[in-house]
Amino acid sequence: MTFVVTSEPGRAHSGSGTDERVLTSSSSAALHIAGGSLADGPIGRVGLELEAHCFDLRDPLRRPGWSELSDVIAAVGELPGGSAVTVEPGGAVELSGPPADGPVPAIAALALDRAALRAVFADAGLGLVLLGADPLRRPHRVNPGARYQAMEQFFIASGTASAGAAMMTSTASIQINLDAGPRDGWADRVRLAHALGPTMIAIAANSPLLAGDFTGWASARQRVWSQLDSARCGPILGASGDDPCTDWARYALKAPVMLVHNPDPVAVTQHVPFADWADGLVLLGDRRPTTADLDYHLTTLFPPVRPRRWLEIRYLDSVPDDLLPALVFLVVTLLDDPAVAGLAAETVEPVATAWDLAARVGLKDDRIYQAANRCVALVAERAPAELSESMRRLVQNVEEGRCASDDFADQAIQRGIEGTVLQMAEAAT
Repeated sequence: MTFVVTSEPGRAHSGSGTDERVLTSSSSAALHIAGGSLADGPIGRVGLELEAHCFDLRDPLRRPGWSELSDVIAAVGELPGGSAVTVEPGGAVELSGPPADGPVPAIAALALDRAALRAVFADAGLGLVLLGADPLRRPHRVNPGARYQAMEQFFIASGTASAGAAMMTSTASIQINLDAGPRDGWADRVRLAHALGPTMIAIAANSPLLAGDFTGWASARQRVWSQLDSARCGPILGASGDDPCTDWARYALKAPVMLVHNPDPVAVTQHVPFADWADGLVLLGDRRPTTADLDYHLTTLFPPVRPRRWLEIRYLDSVPDDLLPALVFLVVTLLDDPAVAGLAAETVEPVATAWDLAARVGLKDDRIYQAANRCVALVAERAPAELSESMRRLVQNVEEGRCASDDFADQAIQRGIEGTVLQMAEAAT
């Protein structure tokens, strides 16, 4: 499991390790995708990536600029847990940790790095707030990278400019990266990772507001993703889910090409499935695609569970520090503990496709509420002592049918949105 992270604006790397060659057909492209989608091996390693919105403690309505953020990050130095620091298009700051042997070491390393990062940002008069969506400021890109400029152009051309801008500049998540596991268990593992999605979205929902308005959704972040093209952002499972590598290849080839390097990224403003480019039905940049083009195409696809040889669990809102350890332990245990995984699959099956419902109402739906409580009960007693307080808080919230989104909404109504954000930003210093 290798997480390739760069702070250079607008550059993405697939890390496939293969020699670049010209693709002659969609069939050869499918073989390339399927062959590199999942890595056969044991489970157990956990990598965490955490995004936090950055606010000026003197003026929370102001969005810190790129050069300002770059200067602060330059002062961070090497973090104790080994995380890399990057800046999202809207100025959210991301910690990307290396793989650790299990959830507890990964959580501990991330906590150390978050504390160190918060201290440096506090010295600069900035606070890092864990929310699934920016509740105060309108979407605006500060990262000048060519990739993000081209992405903006693509979203405009595809009729999803508003959702695309919000996705890039106003959302934040906790991403959990897990080993794919043994080959003979891939189908069940990928199915479970998807099936857990709605229930975990409801538990983790922490974005009731976006750009100064209540959205009516517990997870405005998930709502934004649902407004984007399902061919790029929807689940990848096929009809049976028995062959996740083939499902991923089929999904990727049907998805429209977003960007082509010539040599900088250029938006593709017409609808061109990658399969059509590979088959020579359309030429982009006056040429056929290479394996490097295909690897780059895969980095522009954002399904809720993405295979990158490991599995990226991408559907969770950023949640407060007191709930974060329990949430990570919950998701990892449900997927990695063989004594729990089968029971978890049975538990969430009735709501396994209720993505929008979970994002809209959180734990207010009876079936989702029951699934969430059962999932938490399966895991709570397995939590180690150092996570006991966080797990107690999570259990209490779920039993009461509340998520972090409810707590934030109550505070925003009582104190006002700006005052609540400022209080959170100050608490994060």
